[in-house]
Amino acid sequence: MKNKMRGYTLVELMVSVGLFAMVVLLTSGAYLMMIGISRQAQSITTGINNLSFALETMTRTIRTGTDYSCDSIGDCTAGTTFSVINSNDKTVEYSLSLGNTIMQRIGTGALVPLTDPSVKVTSLIFYASGTASDDDLQPHVTIIVSGEVPYGPGPEQKKSFTIETGATMRGTDI
Repeated sequence: MKNKMRGYTLVELMVSVGLFAMVVLLTSGAYLMMIGISRQAQSITTGINNLSFALETMTRTIRTGTDYSCDSIGDCTAGTTFSVINSNDKTVEYSLSLGNTIMQRIGTGALVPLTDPSVKVTSLIFYASGTASDDDLQPHVTIIVSGEVPYGPGPEQKKSFTIETGATMRGTDI
C-alpha cells in the first residue's frame, strides 16, 4: 500500500490568503465608512436637538406670556429682538449674539445662551402681529432661525438649516 501525503501547495496557500485579505480589506473599509456616517448623523442630531430645545423654551414662554414687543415697537416684520412678560411678571428678551448664539435675558439678569456654541445661528427673525390691545387680533409670533450645524471634524463640514415656528398667546388681549 502506497502512503501519499496530501496537502496544499504554496501557490494554493498564497491565493487563499490573498483572497481572505481582500475580503477583510473590503469589509473593514465599509465598516469604517459606516462609523463615519454614524458620527455625522449623531453630530447633526445633537445640534438640531439643542436648537429644538431653545425654540421650545422660547415658544413656551411666548405662549404663556403677555405684552409682546418686537424691536421695542410692538408689531413688526423682520425684527431681531423680541420681549415678552412671562407668567412670573418678568420681562424675557430673546436676541442673537455676535457669537451666533440665541440669547435670553430674564428681567435685569445677565444674557444666557440658549444654544450650544457648536450650533452657529446666522439669522434670528421675529414676526409679531396683534400685539396692540385695541386691534381685535390674537397676538401671534413667528420665529425663523437659520444657521449651520457641524457634522464632522473639519471646519468646512457643516449642514445648513432653516427652521420656522410660531406661537400664539394662550390668553387673549382683546
